[in-house]
Amino acid sequence: MATSSTPGHAGETRHRRRRWLLRIVAGLFLLLVAAWAVLYVTKGRFLRAPFERLVGAQLHRQVRVAGDFQLFFDPFEIQFRAEGLTISNPDYASRPHLFLGRRVEARMSPLSLLRDKWRIRRVELADAAIDLEWDRAHRHNSWTFSEKKSGKPLTFPVIDRATLTGTTLRYRDPRLRLMTDLRYQTIRSENAHIGSAIRFAGRGQVRDTPFVVTGALLSPNATVQRGHNRLTVRAVAAGNVIRMRGTLPSLAALEDVPLRVAAKGRNLAHLLDIIGVAVPDTRRYHLTAQLVLHEAEYRFTKMRGRFGDSDLAGAFTVHNGESRVRVNAALTTHRLDIVDVAPFIGYNPDAVASRGAAAAITRVKGAPRLLPDAPLRIEALRAFDAGLRWHVDTVRSRSVPLSDIDLRLSLDNSLLKLRPLTFTMARGRVTSDVTIDARVRPARTVYDIRLLSTRLSRLLAGFGAIEAGTTGTVTGRIQLVGDGDSVHDSLSTSRGRIAFVLPSGTFWMRNVQLVELDLGVFAQRMLQGKLKDPVQINCGLVAFTVRNGTATADPILIDTTKNVIAGRGGFSFKDERVDIAIRADAKKFSLFSGQSPIGLGGYFAAPVIQPLSPQLFARVGVGLGMAALLPPAALLAFVDPGDAKAAACGPVLAGANAAAQRTKGGRPRGDVGASPPAKSPKRKKFLGLF
Repeated sequence: MATSSTPGHAGETRHRRRRWLLRIVAGLFLLLVAAWAVLYVTKGRFLRAPFERLVGAQLHRQVRVAGDFQLFFDPFEIQFRAEGLTISNPDYASRPHLFLGRRVEARMSPLSLLRDKWRIRRVELADAAIDLEWDRAHRHNSWTFSEKKSGKPLTFPVIDRATLTGTTLRYRDPRLRLMTDLRYQTIRSENAHIGSAIRFAGRGQVRDTPFVVTGALLSPNATVQRGHNRLTVRAVAAGNVIRMRGTLPSLAALEDVPLRVAAKGRNLAHLLDIIGVAVPDTRRYHLTAQLVLHEAEYRFTKMRGRFGDSDLAGAFTVHNGESRVRVNAALTTHRLDIVDVAPFIGYNPDAVASRGAAAAITRVKGAPRLLPDAPLRIEALRAFDAGLRWHVDTVRSRSVPLSDIDLRLSLDNSLLKLRPLTFTMARGRVTSDVTIDARVRPARTVYDIRLLSTRLSRLLAGFGAIEAGTTGTVTGRIQLVGDGDSVHDSLSTSRGRIAFVLPSGTFWMRNVQLVELDLGVFAQRMLQGKLKDPVQINCGLVAFTVRNGTATADPILIDTTKNVIAGRGGFSFKDERVDIAIRADAKKFSLFSGQSPIGLGGYFAAPVIQPLSPQLFARVGVGLGMAALLPPAALLAFVDPGDAKAAACGPVLAGANAAAQRTKGGRPRGDVGASPPAKSPKRKKFLGLF
């Protein structure tokens, strides 16, 4: 027989359930009230140990409260107070605490704890110190709370009202060798509004250079509400002023954020010295760029500015490796002032700017010296690697017509290569490879400079000698190897060869006749109005063999339709002394010839041309003596039989040395060489060398 519930029984059951539910709710309420009462009476001080364990476990750090601790509802807000609160740093950090606060007080809504980003209604922070550090391998930092690189980073809650006094921040990056200590001004805010700026100031050191820094967070209200941080920083280091501004997504996020950077100072080399990169000195500079820090790289793009009277644009990257810095750059210059080129070869640009070319000349034991003697910064070259591409459109200069410069530079483990360095000089193209090996001591420099075919009239035009005239061309090559830490020292020990070849072309008749001082022909041509008639150059070679810094003519030989020009002597890179004698022997008879060598002496910085040689005076003396005996015989001292032997152009055009030179008939030449021939068929002498 089936049974069924009566309506009275069902109602009693529902009533019993409601009673139990009310009892449970009342019990929970009483428990909450009791808990609130206990917390309110005790201020939650007994929760200090659980707080340290729970928060420490979440942060993977040791959390300690050295003084008073309070955590309770007052009455419906969570009130927190901790004195001597510390959060530990990882073992690799130089200081024990990531955070240390003498007193921390905060009030927040309990419901805020259920959100991803907490909202704190009021916070007071007194005498707090924050320490942010990277490990030496740059894989972990102290504000990422995990043993893994992808752990949870430091985040900031939204704060409605805040008061911060005595707050300091310390930042360390061993790989960048950067240390910064900042102190913030007292900060007070209400209703999430802090004011116009949060300002800070401090000191630091990057590599071995100290600096002072000031800055401000210009949009703190946006910072506490939406995480937009308009930051501006000004730093002064080694006489340079660097300004930086930008918007950070959070206070702890600097990587992959574009920042506008401006730098100015007296010398760009001093700025780059800060990061261990050595460049030649410059005059005053001002540069702007966009900076993005990505892992270990500083990426500078959209760079524009000036150094001295020259413009500069482009981009470069500074990579801070574990052991060495590497710089890669692509630069362009529209107009490069010749004064700003001075430091690239070892001259002081400020001195050249104020005194002109005279500033490049020094005196050593009373003798003028032109070659720069500024030493290479060997230790600095060992500290970094580099790659550079630089193009210059034109060089502003009164006398050196340079343009279209292309430079490719590489520095790898103290091996510096300028390969290639090309430029146009008076419409002639020069290409060169220069290698400086600073791995050996002293440094070894290899010079290989090539002048492509260039018209001499164009080459000399910038020196005001266009009227001196020729339509001939010239090609050349300089190949030298020397040891030394300056341009002067490396050339003073150099060995190799210098050769310039003149293929067929023309000289004005005036020039050739003056070189040989053939007064009769010169006067005749002048009276006939043919002074500017061209003389054909068959071939020519001006070459020197260099041994231990001394260059000896090997040979100087130019063959024209009218005469043969030959020279002997040389110059020294050691004391920069020049001693060269050049003369032209006619191929045709001349009755009135004052033929004798033209001397080029003095120094690189003060050359001296000597058209009146001792041989010419000797010839005049002989003529006067003969005139005393028989007046018509005086003319015999000035007769040139015109017996010069034409040169074989094959060895000349090949740039061969003096021993390989031949007459057109195939015989060895006796009028060229490093020393006088044992038996010279000629009776004339060149400054005692011929």
